[in-house]
Amino acid sequence: MIESFLQHLQYEKRLSRNTVIAYANDLRQLESFLLKNFQESNLTAASYHMIRSWIVSCVERGSQPRSVNSKIACLRSFYKFLLEQEVISIDPTVRIPVLKTSKRLPSFIKESDMTSLLDGDGFENTFEGIRDRLILEMFYGTGLRLSELIGLRNDSIDTANRTVRVLGKRNKERVIPFTAALVPLVKEYIATRNRDVEKKDHGIFFVRANGEPCYPVMIYKIVRKYLDKFPAMQKRSPHVLRHTYATHLLNNGAELNAVKDLLGHTSIAATQVYTHNTTEKLKKVFEQAHPKA
Repeated sequence: MIESFLQHLQYEKRLSRNTVIAYANDLRQLESFLLKNFQESNLTAASYHMIRSWIVSCVERGSQPRSVNSKIACLRSFYKFLLEQEVISIDPTVRIPVLKTSKRLPSFIKESDMTSLLDGDGFENTFEGIRDRLILEMFYGTGLRLSELIGLRNDSIDTANRTVRVLGKRNKERVIPFTAALVPLVKEYIATRNRDVEKKDHGIFFVRANGEPCYPVMIYKIVRKYLDKFPAMQKRSPHVLRHTYATHLLNNGAELNAVKDLLGHTSIAATQVYTHNTTEKLKKVFEQAHPKA
């Protein structure tokens, strides 16, 4: 039933490949736990007591609440699927509570620091330097996820209309506008790539010096290399640039629903976390300006 469930996630729910892999790992872990501790290898026979024991063991091994809650979400989805398929008649996860988690505000870079980074002289005048700058500019100028940036194709970017077409989570397509300042950077990258890099027929926009597509770890290292200029930041990842994009939009008066659509969120609740950063900024302005603050 695990394979049927994973196919259901991939082809009907259209979840990302990474999510499907994570769910598969969680279910295999539970399967191993049941076999070792209850001599039961069939997940359809798992009881509330068995599943609760696994959750407790995850906590005792040091798993963070968010990680444990992700496992609980996986199990709830799995047993809901089994109910719908009439494989089981009782959902053993009904009484499994989620763990309390602390609310973490998204990390972001100050506007002045972003301007200094992107307009500075830290990028070499080589194919790699031109590409790396465009990668950072694209993250900050469009709010793309790492997977979305890697998936960009040559026909995804329309410089005439200043838009980029993105295939996001669950294969949902959205069109994101970008500023005029990004156009010459895109054209420079394309010209340099066409001149200096061997052309391949995969159609991927961002490539390595050998013409092959960029990959996640590589992009992560590129971003971290430049964000290391801000050692005070605990996180220096591509997602920080996405957080920065959203926070700066809201700080400069963008409507929450518009930012939601630009980010590709399905729920406004996912976007509202960025308003906390905006509220903190307003508090600082108030404390500095109000006579009795």
